[in-house]
Amino acid sequence: MNFGFTDEQEFLRSEVRKLLDEKAPLDDVRRVSEAESGPGYDTDLWKEIAELGWTGLVIPEAHGGAGLGWVDLVVVLEETGRSLFPAPLVATTLAADAIVRTGSETQRARFLPGLADGSVIGTVALAEEEDTPGEAGIQLSAQRSGEGVVLSGEKLFVQNAAAADIFVVAFRREGELALAVVEKAQDGVSAEDWPGIDLTKRLGRLRLENVEVAAEAILEGGDSAAVGMLFDVGATAIAAEAIGAAEAALALTTAYAKERIQFGRAIGTFQGVKHPLAEMYVDVESFKSLTYYAAWCIDEGHADRSLAASRAKAYASEAIPRIGIDTVQLHGGIGYTWEYDAHLFLKRAKWVRPFFGDADHHYERVAALGGL
Repeated sequence: MNFGFTDEQEFLRSEVRKLLDEKAPLDDVRRVSEAESGPGYDTDLWKEIAELGWTGLVIPEAHGGAGLGWVDLVVVLEETGRSLFPAPLVATTLAADAIVRTGSETQRARFLPGLADGSVIGTVALAEEEDTPGEAGIQLSAQRSGEGVVLSGEKLFVQNAAAADIFVVAFRREGELALAVVEKAQDGVSAEDWPGIDLTKRLGRLRLENVEVAAEAILEGGDSAAVGMLFDVGATAIAAEAIGAAEAALALTTAYAKERIQFGRAIGTFQGVKHPLAEMYVDVESFKSLTYYAAWCIDEGHADRSLAASRAKAYASEAIPRIGIDTVQLHGGIGYTWEYDAHLFLKRAKWVRPFFGDADHHYERVAALGGL
């Protein structure tokens, strides 16, 4: 693969960064994400980014999307991570990607246009009470009802659960994994968000009480392999946003180290500050390369996909909490204050670590896949 981006991808990056710098500075991110009511994101800005095509980036043009790939998406997610942009972009993209890969042509025509134009918020509902990453964690069992199924149970740690209009739900049908699209408007469906460590990332619970899922809503290709793919693309998406957040944390800390004077010198001239900054840079560059390779494997259908996704998420899960802690510590006392931005990146780091599997889970998976 070519690790360099094309001119078009670099242009996409610059346009995304310019818009977020202008319309989603950290002061606005705080205001939106800390609001006690509301969906946790700016709905007007959501409409604007949908019109720009961000929500339909990996959806085929035939269904209203841009028809681009995961390498292009990584470019956008790096920038949304850099600004800690609060929006259901990852959630909606994962739901759309699942439908693109596993839905019939009728199912794609039914669900994808709304996701592409941003009028429908989507998300995926995978994790349950034990929060075991991967296929083993899916125990929700469906009861057969004619050609369809009935679902009763809970899904936890669902991104943007309260804001979502449709959920791609993983469950077991006669022991075998399957995926279905459940709409919030259906009888027996309820969802709520709960307070989390990172207010820019909403997580919540999906409750299903005797929800009738018609055969038309069960994704035709939603088997074990499809669920595995969903975990791989989810881990890659989280790692991509982590790149941007880590780079922003490094930039914030480097700027502070140049400005903060102690003993008559900028603290950035002391080895005790230089070395952690250098280690942060090396960590970011390392999991950046791993994430780019994972995205390329997804686009190319490469056999290394699962291995690459786990390598990227393992490194990101291990490195970004270290980067978040160093960011706060190198700022000294000011880093702990609510008013200063350093703690926002530590909270994002803590959120990234377990989502779609922590470092231990992914290193064990890498070993099982023969990657060590």
